[in-house]
Formats: sequence, structure tokens, C-alpha cells
Amino acid sequence: MTRIYFDNAATTALDTEVFESMKPFFTEKFGNPSSIYSYGRETKMAIESARKSVAKALNVTPGEIFFTSGGTESTNTALHAAIYDLGCQHMITSPLEHHATLHTLEAFAKRGIADLKFTKITGNGHIDLNHLEELLAGTEGKTVVSLMHANNEIGNLLKVKAVGDLCEKYGAVFHCDTVQTVGHYPIDFKAVKVHFANGAAHKFHGPKGVGILYVNDSLKITPLIMGGAQERNMRAGTENTYGIVGFAKALELATAGYEADSEYVRGLKSYMMEQLRSNFNNVRFNGDPEGSSLYTVLNVAFPLTEKSEMLLFNLDMAGICVSGGSACTSGSTSVSHVIKTIYSNESDMNIVPIRFSFCKHNTKAEVDRVIEVVKELL
Repeated sequence: MTRIYFDNAATTALDTEVFESMKPFFTEKFGNPSSIYSYGRETKMAIESARKSVAKALNVTPGEIFFTSGGTESTNTALHAAIYDLGCQHMITSPLEHHATLHTLEAFAKRGIADLKFTKITGNGHIDLNHLEELLAGTEGKTVVSLMHANNEIGNLLKVKAVGDLCEKYGAVFHCDTVQTVGHYPIDFKAVKVHFANGAAHKFHGPKGVGILYVNDSLKITPLIMGGAQERNMRAGTENTYGIVGFAKALELATAGYEADSEYVRGLKSYMMEQLRSNFNNVRFNGDPEGSSLYTVLNVAFPLTEKSEMLLFNLDMAGICVSGGSACTSGSTSVSHVIKTIYSNESDMNIVPIRFSFCKHNTKAEVDRVIEVVKELL
């Protein structure tokens, strides 16, 4: 059975060119970057070359880029730094955030370290910027605002520059989770005025287990992981050299192919929406898919029936890989916190949400096959 993979927001296939760039560091270039002899020097040079490449793509300085194990570690590091190093006593986020953000901030609030407030959400799942400003204006003392650039479940895009301007106006620290957008959009971290941002290579055809943390050079923070001088004393532990090289190569390829790839993937998303509308009477779309939305994500609300409640399982049995929400909560059969938040009335919750997420390797023929299978199942 040929499988169809439509869960690229969870992870993507490793690009062949990326793999080729990594291979030497699994074999002959195996030195520890902290070693002073030639084996160590060549891996250290590879890491610093990768750092320069990533910094150039994001319009920042190499000294502002730190390599981590992924988006979750980067988020945790940024939020811990905001509280413990920058003195933030107040935290503002939204109920739609990734659990790496929500659980971290909720832990601080539970311990009484800082108070936590949530922005209101508009009817189609966007952050209410007017309410955000009200929260900032009504808060005395240092505040950290943590909001994601693109929601990983429904795809809604944040007006990140507007949030950056608000944070600057009220002297707040701004952490933006950019895991779903680094590698998918040309992002200039300086222009959008973020203090912290992050990325994960496996979201744009790079390797798993490697990410970045951007720290604006105006900030002085201490490490979350201690015990060594790696990453300029900011992250202890022997560097994931092949992963770092792979991150840089994947971002280089994504940046070079952005215009063609994004246009193609956007077309696939639009085509699937058309096919769903023409074949199913009661289908809806969660979020704002035809407005300010990530071009790779389409979250579909099928009416809840005896047949549709097993839709995710039956699609898997048919070789179609999709998700009901974030892969980070896989194993859970309940509706995600994101979907619960955007549906204020329980009567509207009689749905089965399915997230389709696309990449440059997907085809219209695959969309047609998915539509055909869903029609058979429902």
C-alpha cells in the first residue's frame, strides 16, 4: 500500500541535499568541537560556518544565534531567561499556544514566581491585539509576552510586527515561537522587534533534534543547561555537529526555494479546500485559512457522526497520514486545547477536526486520493 503523508506540520522528510551535507560529520569528521587538534577544529569551523549561514538568512548577527535540541528547549530557555535574568514579574500569552509555552508559563504561575494573563481570541482564532494592549497598559512592572507566529494546529498567523511594536511601546520582552514559520517565510527578526525567537530544522526538511534560539544582542542572559562552555557558555553539552550542519543547509535550501515552493504548496491547500467544499455539504475550516494563515496548514472540521468519529483511525488504515492536532499531544483522543478555545459554544463542538499539512513533495493526485477515501469512509 502506497502511503500519503499530509502531516508536514508535525515533521518533514529529510532533504537529500541536507543528508549529503551531514554525512561527512557521521564518518570522517567526527571530532569533538571543543578539542584543540585538527579533528576538533574542523567540526568547530563547520558549526561556526552554519551559524553564519543561519544568521544571514534571518538578518541577525552570528552572535545572536544559539543551537539547541529544538523548539521546545529554545522556548524554555527564553522564558526562563525572561523571568530569572530579565526580571519579568508578569507573563502574557494566549490560550492557543504550544504546550512548550503554556506549560512553562503555567508552572511559573503555579509556583508564584510571576502572574499569568491570557489574551482574548477573536471569532476566527486570531489574537485580539486590542486586548493585548489593554493587558500591557494595565500591568505595572516588567512583562514578558509569548505568542507564536503561526499556530501549529489551525495555521493562523500573528501580526508579529504589530505585537513587537506594542511590546516596545510598553517596555515588554517579546518571545515569539517561530517554529512553524522559520524555513517557510523570509523572516527578519530585527524588523519585527522580537527579543527571543526559535526554529526547528525538522519542520523544513532538516534533521530532527536540532533547533535555534535567537537572543537579541541587547539582552544578557544565563544558560538553562549548565555544565560546559559550549555555545559561548550558553548551552552546555557536546554540540550536535551533523544536526547543526543539516539545519543550516535546510534553511539555505528553503530560503532559495521559497517563492516557487510556497506558491506551489499554497495551490495545493486551495485545491484541497475546493475539493472538500464540492464533495461535502457540511464541512467547515477551523481558523482563518483564506485570510492570514500559514500556507502549509489546513484544519478541517467534519461533522461528528458514527462514521466520522473514527475518521482519523480509518484514514491511517488506508495509508493516509494526517493528525487531529499537534503531534506533541499524540496518543490523546480528546479535542485539543486549540480547538476547544476557538469554539466558545459547546453545541459547535460536534466536529471531528483533521489537520492536513502540506509540503513541496505533495501532489494534487494525492489530494484527489484523500478526497476519494474520505468519501468512501463517510
